[in-house]
Amino acid sequence: MDRVEVKIKKLREDVLIPAVQTFGSVGYDVYSYCPEGIPIPSGEIVLIPTGFSLEIPVGYDIEVRPRSGFSTKTKILIPNSPGTIDSDYRGEVFVPLFNLSGSDFLLEHHTRIAQILLRKSLSIEWELTEEDLSQTSRGEGGFGSTGTK
Repeated sequence: MDRVEVKIKKLREDVLIPAVQTFGSVGYDVYSYCPEGIPIPSGEIVLIPTGFSLEIPVGYDIEVRPRSGFSTKTKILIPNSPGTIDSDYRGEVFVPLFNLSGSDFLLEHHTRIAQILLRKSLSIEWELTEEDLSQTSRGEGGFGSTGTK
């Protein structure tokens, strides 16, 4: 597997840096940084600190996704999933969490709340055209147009 160096800076001493849990995993688990815990009221979105910042190489971005076990067990989701961390961002990484459960949730310190993946970014060169676009069997069919199963 190819490796790309991404600089990471701990903003506090006891921060846990993202880590894979098993050989072959591509998602690096991200841990919360909240020594006193952070309440997430039912129906609310709260930005959760991670205690680290990144220097992502130009030409790459990091995608933030939910951890399936955490989301399924707690009904705490990432509302803008997948989220994107751009290569020019240098601030602390925060993960927005949305409490879909029917009760308030207290997030504990060093909980694995998300996973991140490094992705190659491609720039788009727009080609403005006045001509019709090529035809496909789907055509202009939008949401649900390819069936429900």
